[in-house]
Amino acid sequence: MPDFRLGQRVHSAGDPRRIGTVRYLGPVQGYSGTWVGVDWDSGEGKHDGSINEVRYFQATSDRSGSFVRSQNLSSGITLLQAIQLRYRGDTTQEEEDEMYVLSSSNKRVNVQLVGKDKIQDKLSRLEELTSASVSFLGVSTPGDPCDIRNNVPNLKELDLTGNLISDWKDVSTICEQLPDLFALNLSYNSMAQDIVGLPHLKCIHILVLNNIGINWTQVEILKHSLPEIEELHLMGNKISTIEPASSYAVQGFDHLRLLNLEDNCIADWNEILKLSHLKCLEQLHLSNNNLNRVFYPDDGLMHELLNGYESPEKNHKPFQNLRCLLLGGNNIEDLASVDSLNSFPQLVDIRLSDNPVADPGQGGIPRFVLVARLAKVEMLNGSEVSPRERKESEIRYVRLVMSKMQGNTEDIQWLHPRFAELKVFHGIEDEKPLVGTAGPQKMSSGLLSITLKCVGASIGEKPSLVKKLPGTTTVGKLKVLCESFFKLKSIKLKLFLEEKGSPLPLLLDDEMATLTDLGIGNESTILVDEES
Repeated sequence: MPDFRLGQRVHSAGDPRRIGTVRYLGPVQGYSGTWVGVDWDSGEGKHDGSINEVRYFQATSDRSGSFVRSQNLSSGITLLQAIQLRYRGDTTQEEEDEMYVLSSSNKRVNVQLVGKDKIQDKLSRLEELTSASVSFLGVSTPGDPCDIRNNVPNLKELDLTGNLISDWKDVSTICEQLPDLFALNLSYNSMAQDIVGLPHLKCIHILVLNNIGINWTQVEILKHSLPEIEELHLMGNKISTIEPASSYAVQGFDHLRLLNLEDNCIADWNEILKLSHLKCLEQLHLSNNNLNRVFYPDDGLMHELLNGYESPEKNHKPFQNLRCLLLGGNNIEDLASVDSLNSFPQLVDIRLSDNPVADPGQGGIPRFVLVARLAKVEMLNGSEVSPRERKESEIRYVRLVMSKMQGNTEDIQWLHPRFAELKVFHGIEDEKPLVGTAGPQKMSSGLLSITLKCVGASIGEKPSLVKKLPGTTTVGKLKVLCESFFKLKSIKLKLFLEEKGSPLPLLLDDEMATLTDLGIGNESTILVDEES
């Protein structure tokens, strides 16, 4: 029987993607011989570690455990063996059959690798490799350290995703033998909780630690070994709190430009404020957490939060160099959070998609209102905000606020902080009631040029129409007009506003809302569809 040990990472023989952890070694009642109890990462096992009411180990879930004969498991291979397997092995016919593209008619067209022999010859000269990926190949050990330095001395990028490495000392050995290593990916390796024996990894600038089970306390320990780190990716680690080693605010990380904390469990924005003094931080990725608000801390709040700790730098503004903040897929629903983003000194790239505040279907606001409220945004939800879109959005927003203005000026300023500024900037004056024979003139001045475009499958092809309509036209009235314009009978219509820069059109579902209420301006496009 191969020498397995408790806690060892293994994979199913012949399938290095089926990875698990050894949780039991020994007999199983009712079955002959010795068994290995494995808790599978995928959760695809047969039980929870118990059989016939006898518990042998506790699996992670009800069906993630199974018992396996030792010959059906592999304890892995060395790093050099994996590199040789990946870069010196010939592709099989089966692998080449899988190399295809889909034609316009959705048929497979096999890809012929032009110059394949030359490519393989170049890759097989391992000493020339500068980038290597050995993902999901069952790497469990560095092997003889000298083998790494002697065979792949020029590696600058190494992807070890989904292997069997768990000991940080092995990581240290690999890095010490690769003095030029710039980027290292250890995602989907189940790393040990104890981080010991790591030397200064001065050449590592990019470190990817997604889904390895790390917490922030361990990150603080790692920090001392990574003096030059510029990018740190920590996705999917169930991180809920950020715990600095000796202060309220995280210190060190003097060159960190990008911190990726997506797909974690952070719910309190105060945890994020602990990152506010990272002086070089330009990009902060927080999508798919549990945040429900955002705010920019003033001096008083930061003093209160520091609670007696010395601020790392007295003249440092919170998030002073942050240019990109990704907040997609959280629970943000208040406009105050949106408006607070204007207080970040350098913030120009913002993602708010999949938050209630940015989803009109959940009572949120459409893209043009976001653009108007965010004074400095240049990239919103992954789409560039052009000067033209900004101008049109701000004018449309001001007219929308004017159409709904109620209450005193202070209330309006509180609800719409940029309204007064934008109104003056774009020279928009309050509408004055006209008297005498100016009735028709008033009607003319309120007309909007709207493009109507049919998109319903059963409506058939119809040319688009440009119509001049009063801003007071309601959605319900516009549906009736569309029936007449396009000669549609017995079809229940629904209307969408097609917005520039927005990936999906906005459903106009309030029959009583007017075009002005909805902020629809000149040269807007409305899609005419049918109810499904």
